[in-house]
Amino acid sequence: MQYVNLGKAGVKVSRICLGMMSYGAKSWREWVLSEDEGRPIVRRAAELGVNFYDTADVYSNGASEEVTGRLLKETFQSRDEYVVATKVFNPMGDKPNQRGLSRKHILEGIDASLRRLKLDYVDLYIIHRWDGAVSAEEALEALHDVVKAGKALYVGASSMPAWQFAKALYLQELHGWARFVSMQNHYNLIYREEEREMMPLCTDQGIGITPWSPLARGFVMGNRTRDKQGETTRSKSDEFAYKLYYTDADFAIADRVGEIASRLGLSRAKVALAWMLGKPYITSPIIGATKSPHIEEAVAALEVKLGAEDVKALEELYQPKWVMGM
Repeated sequence: MQYVNLGKAGVKVSRICLGMMSYGAKSWREWVLSEDEGRPIVRRAAELGVNFYDTADVYSNGASEEVTGRLLKETFQSRDEYVVATKVFNPMGDKPNQRGLSRKHILEGIDASLRRLKLDYVDLYIIHRWDGAVSAEEALEALHDVVKAGKALYVGASSMPAWQFAKALYLQELHGWARFVSMQNHYNLIYREEEREMMPLCTDQGIGITPWSPLARGFVMGNRTRDKQGETTRSKSDEFAYKLYYTDADFAIADRVGEIASRLGLSRAKVALAWMLGKPYITSPIIGATKSPHIEEAVAALEVKLGAEDVKALEELYQPKWVMGM
């Protein structure tokens, strides 16, 4: 396993992050695994050196955090062996203050997450999305107070326009508030709009980049069809993916991944992840593994170095898209 700093933060994270959205309650999403089903995958990840685990309050309506907390405590001998991230923003109830980035919800949200995780602190507290109904100053100061209270060591952000992220970084610097150390954005071979502004901004500002959906929700695996059917439970029921992918160019890119994988004697996942890991601005892609071989392949991709011609072949079919995933 390779370990790197999370942006300019001193904490070291594995170059593969295990996404814990896949574990929790099947009542939330039918493809979600139970705690017992997820246990061997988390154990295998730890055996392979993965020390970075990402969840959110909204995943399985809190059950993912509960499962994450239990599995990490039973897998690792001590708290200093793993880095855990969780998020705030999405609705955690139907009342008006049970969502968003108000000071009230952020301070109540971190306490609720810590109770579910059964932890004294999280390493990384991420705003899941930006809240246009709350002033930036209110949200950012509340995050700063979370850090100063010792409930989170660092703060991070997720999908948003680059100008909003730049504004937030400026305000944090201006007021001396805890600064975002990471950006968790939508990025993969099928969706590369982040290369225009967000990636250069993060590179300039020393922000760690931990993309979500590095395999395009499985689309690059080549098992999707134009009539929106697939081989897995998730591919048959993932309505969000239907909005993100499924253009002719997307299928052409997936086919190209398959061609290169076949020629190199590699899996499609290894090729797609090797392409991403080869980008100097990428810190740690978030892998949503539902089988142990998924995390094994992701870790093995760290050893794959694609040639310049293969990288060009993978990228040349890309067609610009509307901004998606925010």
